[in-house]
Amino acid sequence: MTIKGREPVRIPERLPVLPLRDMVVYPFIIAPLSIARQSSIRAVDRALADNRMVLLVTQRHRDDDDPGQDDLYRVGTVAVIMRMLKLPDERIRVLVQGVCRARLDELETEGAYHVARVTPLLEPPLDEEDHETEVECQALMRTVKKALERGVNLGKNLPSEVQVIASNLEDPGRLADLISSNLELDTPQAQEVLEIVDPIYRLRLVAQQLKRELDLLSMQHEIDSLARD
Repeated sequence: MTIKGREPVRIPERLPVLPLRDMVVYPFIIAPLSIARQSSIRAVDRALADNRMVLLVTQRHRDDDDPGQDDLYRVGTVAVIMRMLKLPDERIRVLVQGVCRARLDELETEGAYHVARVTPLLEPPLDEEDHETEVECQALMRTVKKALERGVNLGKNLPSEVQVIASNLEDPGRLADLISSNLELDTPQAQEVLEIVDPIYRLRLVAQQLKRELDLLSMQHEIDSLARD
């Protein structure tokens, strides 16, 4: 499968699965993962021997040690393993980068690890001739970028490189994913963002989540001021 609108990336129909606990990884986001489960380590070995691609999919319940298909969310992220480091305690650390959203169609067991049949979920292209949609997109992006800047001024801890990337992004879907990955969302909230394929709808949701975060930061700032007084 080729992802349209990006550099061509071929997505295999079957991928080794890495179940995640309390974590959602978005496309184009780079994330470190610490892996202890033998089944996940075997999945990484398989990916490294193949095309370095895995399906990252979040567990519904973090305490499941061997989640089946019903224990996993149906939408995950195809990711490329960039680096792998074996630790003395038999755990491994991997650095992954998301490639695209994908639907988990079927979970199979292959030896000591799980393999998923996947369908890539492609973002619908923005209609450049739809003036109303284009104006809404630009307005949303400006609003979100200003809100992010205000959050930093209120004390939100955000890496400077994330601020620079966000201010320069012109892709609404990627902006939504970048900001969502830096908000303190619980797993269901983060998963809700992942499952929205349409970039405008996704940015709307992230704008609402960012507003709630700003309200919390503003209230915390007032409380701190009162405490100092």
